Amino acid sequence: MKTLELLAKLCAIAAGVLLVVITLMTCVSLIGRNTTGWSIVGAFELSGAAAGAAIALFMPWCQARRGNIIVDFFTAHASEATQAGLDRIGALMVAAAMGLLAWRTTIGGLNAWRSQTGTMIMGFPEWIVYTGMVPPLTLTSVIALVQAVAGFKTGEAAVEVKV
Repeated sequence: MKTLELLAKLCAIAAGVLLVVITLMTCVSLIGRNTTGWSIVGAFELSGAAAGAAIALFMPWCQARRGNIIVDFFTAHASEATQAGLDRIGALMVAAAMGLLAWRTTIGGLNAWRSQTGTMIMGFPEWIVYTGMVPPLTLTSVIALVQAVAGFKTGEAAVEVKV
C-alpha cells in the first residue's frame, strides 16, 4: 500500500500544479483583457480540460485517505465487524466504478485519437485529456480493490457525516 499511497500523492501534487497553472493562466487572461484588450484565446477550453484532468488526479489520494463522505445513519449502532464489512463492500464498489470509468475513458480517448477531435476554438486534441485521466482512475480502482481485500488499518481516518 505504501507504493500506491506514494503514487496517489504524486497524482495529487500533479493536480495541484495543474490547478495553479490554470489559475495563473486565467489571471493573465483576465488582467490582459481588462487592461490592454488582449486575452488568451481558448483559455476557457483549456481550463475545462485541465479541471477534468485535475479531478481525476485527486481521486487516488482521496481514496487512499478514505476521504469519501460516509453517511452512517443506518449503521451507526452496528458492530465494528459489520461496519468493517460494509466498508470493504463500499471499497469494492468504488473499485468497480473507477475500473468502469477507466475502461470507458480509455475507449473515449482512443475514439478521440482516431477521429482527431479537438476543442472548438483552439483545436486542442481531446485525446490528451483522456490520456491524463486514465492512469489516476485506474490507480483509484487499484487502491480501492486493495482496501476491499486487505481491509483498513485500525483507527484510520474517514470523513463521516452523522445524520
